[in-house]
Amino acid sequence: MTHRERSKAQHNFTTALIVDDHPLFCDALSMTLQAVSGIRQVTTADCMKSALEAVASGAQPDLIVLDLNLPDVNGLSGLLRLRNSSKAPIMVVSSMADNRILSSVIHAGASGFVPKHSQRDVFKTAIETLTNGERFIPPGYVLLSDARAEEEQDSASRLASLTNQQARILQLICEGKLNKQIAFDLSIAETTVKAHVTAIMRKLGVQSRTQAVLLAKDTSFSNVLHDRG
Repeated sequence: MTHRERSKAQHNFTTALIVDDHPLFCDALSMTLQAVSGIRQVTTADCMKSALEAVASGAQPDLIVLDLNLPDVNGLSGLLRLRNSSKAPIMVVSSMADNRILSSVIHAGASGFVPKHSQRDVFKTAIETLTNGERFIPPGYVLLSDARAEEEQDSASRLASLTNQQARILQLICEGKLNKQIAFDLSIAETTVKAHVTAIMRKLGVQSRTQAVLLAKDTSFSNVLHDRG
């Protein structure tokens, strides 16, 4: 079975945006990308909020390299929000590496997946593959197609429809905070929080805060993150 699958048109990568909250890894990955490809300009963002703001302000990288586990988001929702905000191919580079996670991110629109522990030649092959308009799946991994992946993608799509403020409020709800506490933390009126909560539940297709929390946690690979510390 080939590790390359045809996707869209060819690309010419000269700029990249790395979204990862570990400075040392960002530095190492930046040097790796420039050493194995034609990428010459690399910018970084340490959270999803910063990445989305960079894209919204006009940054148009040729390639986005994304870690799944960020301070303000983890799992598929961040990937989908970034995909909806930029036309650049997204290559996920993650320490959470198994066939289920790989399949979930590919089905959610990522152009490639590279485990963080990979050697430099794997990154080189991944960049070459994406440059040719093909989808990259690393050796030893298999793209799964099952109902669970589709269900998780649907939930993530709903989460990705939230605005930045709504996503922040949902995160605080997941931390167990009440509307009054959220209003204080965000310096907004409690009535505004209530309006956002109503909109959040409508977008997620749930009837209660508890259901919203369960959907958010289930879609963020929380079990995988917990199992791996």
